[in-house]
This record gives sequence, structure tokens and C-alpha cells, in this order.
Amino acid sequence: MPSDKTLRLPSYGGQAVMEGVLMRGRRNVAMAVRTPSGEIETYQEELPNLYRSKWMKIPFIRGIIGLWDSLNLGTRLLMKSANMSSGEDEQIEGAALTGTVVVSLLLGVGIFFLLPAFLAGLAQKYLGITSWWSNLLEGVFRLLILVIYLAAMGRVPEIQRVFAYHGAEHKTINAFESGTDLTPEAVARQTLVHPRCGTSFILTLVLLSVLIFSLLGPLPLHWRLISRVLMLPLISGIAYEYIRFAANWMDKSALVRWLVKPNLWLQKLTTREPSEDMLEVSIKAFNMMLEAENNPAEV
Repeated sequence: MPSDKTLRLPSYGGQAVMEGVLMRGRRNVAMAVRTPSGEIETYQEELPNLYRSKWMKIPFIRGIIGLWDSLNLGTRLLMKSANMSSGEDEQIEGAALTGTVVVSLLLGVGIFFLLPAFLAGLAQKYLGITSWWSNLLEGVFRLLILVIYLAAMGRVPEIQRVFAYHGAEHKTINAFESGTDLTPEAVARQTLVHPRCGTSFILTLVLLSVLIFSLLGPLPLHWRLISRVLMLPLISGIAYEYIRFAANWMDKSALVRWLVKPNLWLQKLTTREPSEDMLEVSIKAFNMMLEAENNPAEV
């Protein structure tokens, strides 16, 4: 098992999908899904050159580009996993896939950014509070909506299984990064949380928005809403760099470990303890990705 940190961070990440896990390296992505028959079906593809372009080396810019491409890739493979896990052959591709990603992004921006800004703007207008308190209230609204949404989703049985696969993904990557053998028994002993988790990114995005939006000062309601959309790429880029920094320094700094505690706590809402068969799926996906990364000529 490799122990050199240059092989571990920051290239390897993953995502839970329907009845499975996808693992992403620098050049390749691999996905493993448990089919209705109980078998593990796999899928692998080479990532676009964007992941290795000069743009992905530029701080802040790489976060914006990576976020969009991850949304596109994640949505496409999530739908593919749903087909694999149900035995259906129909795929959503092209314009339909792009439309799905755009609609999902618009709904996310509307619910988690525009709605809190609208409510806080009304509070400022009708309650007479200052812009500073209004921006703080907006952040509170945004955080409450996020926590309530994740908690509610975690009560849906199908989503609980996705969250368990999310836990399997974290445990597998944690095992690899700690030099542990990738067996279900060994991986099961790993922690459910990981500093590079997308949930941590979302919370960082929410908390940064309170600070950055406060710097804009008082705004009319329509400009308040417009500014939230226009500033989102900038905040996403900053949040991405913070997550990278925290992951690299978490083992070296007590202050950083303290700062990331809220991020790790929120992950408890989006992860569950996986079963052994879920760990088998996650390990299969990771090993496929790792083999493709180490043997690019065979891809």
C-alpha cells in the first residue's frame, strides 16, 4: 500500500451513487454498483483533459471549473448508477443531461442562496434592522435550511442507503491514506468523516457567504438577490481553496483541526455506517481507479 503523501492528496476523491460508489483520480474515474442480482457491476472512463490542464493549477479558478465539471460528471454517473442498479438500459445524455444539471444548479442556488437573501431582505425592510444584522440573519437562514434539508433527506430510506455508501467511500479513502489494507474488515474500522468531503465544502460556502456578503453593505432587495448569484463563483473558489488547505494542514495544526470541526460534524448528517457488502463495492471502485491511475497505457 503506498504511503507517500504525493500519491494520496489531493487527487483521490469520490461520491456515493445509487447502490454504489464512484472514485475519481487525476486521470480516471471508476464506479462500482451492486446490481439486483447481487453482483458488482463496474464502469470506468478517462477524465477530460480539463482535470490536467493549466487552469486546474490556478487557485480559485480551479475551484470554479472543477465544481461545474464535477456537477456534470457526478450527475451523469449518478443517473448511470440508477440504471445499473435497476437493470435498465436507458441513459440520459447530451442536452437532456445538461438540462438536468442546469435545473439542479438553479434549484440549489434558489433554495440555499436566493431564498435566505429574500427573507433577510424582507426582515431588514420591515423590521428596521441594520444591513449587518440582516446579512447575519441571512447566514442563519441559509444554515438552517441546509441542516433541515440534510436531516430530512436522511430520513428517506433510499437516501439512507446512499448516505451509507457515502460512509463507505470515506472509510475506503481514509484507509488508503492511512496505509491500511483495503479489506472490508480493515476499512470498516476507519472513521466516517473526511476533510475533503463535499458536505464540508457546502458548509464552508455557507459560512464564507456571511462574511463576504456583509462586506457589500446595504443593498436594495433586487441588487441583494443579483449579488448572491454573481458572487457565488468567487465564494466557491475561495471555499475550494480553504478545503484544500484544511486537508493538507489538518494533521499538522491544532488550530486547523479546531476550525474544521463544524465541517466534520455536518458530515454526520450525510454519512451512515456501511454494511460489509457496501464496503466491498467501495473498495472495488477504488481499486479499479487506482489500477487505471497506475497503468495509464491500459486505459
